[in-house]
Amino acid sequence: MPPDPPSWDAPTADRTPWVRLALALSLGAAVSLGITRFAYGLLLPPMREDLGWSYTLAGAMNTFNAVGYLIGALATPWLMRRSSPAALLLGGSLLASVFMGLSGFFTAAGPLLAQRLLAGVASAFVFIAGGLLAARLGARQPQRAGFLMGLYYGGTGLGIVVSALGVPWALEAAAARPHGWAWAWWGLAAACLLATAGMVWPARVLARADGQQPAQASAAAANRPFRLREFAFALAAYGGFGVGYIGYMTFVVALLREQGASTGAITVFYALLGVAVMASSRLWAGLLDRYRNGQALARLNALLGVAAIVPALTAWWPLLLASGLLFGAVFLSVVASTTALVRHNLPPSQWAAGISAFTTVFAAGQIVGPTVVGFIADGPGGLQRGLVFSALALWVGAALALKQRAL
Repeated sequence: MPPDPPSWDAPTADRTPWVRLALALSLGAAVSLGITRFAYGLLLPPMREDLGWSYTLAGAMNTFNAVGYLIGALATPWLMRRSSPAALLLGGSLLASVFMGLSGFFTAAGPLLAQRLLAGVASAFVFIAGGLLAARLGARQPQRAGFLMGLYYGGTGLGIVVSALGVPWALEAAAARPHGWAWAWWGLAAACLLATAGMVWPARVLARADGQQPAQASAAAANRPFRLREFAFALAAYGGFGVGYIGYMTFVVALLREQGASTGAITVFYALLGVAVMASSRLWAGLLDRYRNGQALARLNALLGVAAIVPALTAWWPLLLASGLLFGAVFLSVVASTTALVRHNLPPSQWAAGISAFTTVFAAGQIVGPTVVGFIADGPGGLQRGLVFSALALWVGAALALKQRAL
């Protein structure tokens, strides 16, 4: 049986299982990004070959997912005023599972684009609600807030590992069936349902704590509301991140296939990338706790640009593996750095508004990235030139983040 909900007003006798709560909560990140968003990169090559897609159409599938994510991000503050974050987390995860499963029933581009859009809407609900709950966990344990938030965002890595191991197996098992990639969609939907069940416990515990925020928080909020202009450089930098990282995650597997990598090698690459994401909570926790300005966002964006450009410059396998490891070790910590920036500079009552604003910019960047990289890849430069564009977007984001000051 799970432990009883903790007493949130007794820090001196605190037996709250903080790490277990964060790990269970991280299943939301696994669903919303690790599976709903990134598993498509593994399915893109067989679907493109089977259905005769161009790279532009293949990229548009993730663009529509990002459009849905933007719609979900814009709707989340309204929903938060009418429902608890815990309820939004579970409801969004259930919807994401359904839409992932429905993607296996269509071959026409129109319905598949619609499913990707709807899955994006649901995943935004999950990711923002989970990020807010993770920030609240961090507020209760300020000495390791960066680590707890990193655990939540690192859950994306679990989703990537599940996808890396499960999708090739499903594709091989259904190879003799027409449109065998559909079985991978159904398997991913089942994994999302299991993760949803696993989030019931942290949702119940954190919902109990929802009304127990410190009384002074609302008073502090009157002195420090969320203002977009105060976070302008960080928001612009995060938009650059959204444009840049999604090009890599959408097309890197397709590029590896073009370069002659085997199915087993791609599985290893993608699984190691996911493991690196899970390890990132330890790697960057100190950085997230240390800086109240845009330094963490700038440094992580710059590193990510290095990882993104490597496959565009070489096909040497050790360097490609290093690219995947570095990318995995950094990219979700960029997301965590914006939550840390909000937590450092705003009172708890304004965190939902801050996280939603960053998520909206993130979604807008992701709308641009896959289609632009796909369009470039259809031209003479191929996928390599598309990843150069991704790296440049990340480095522009790094330069902008350096200008963000603490409030």
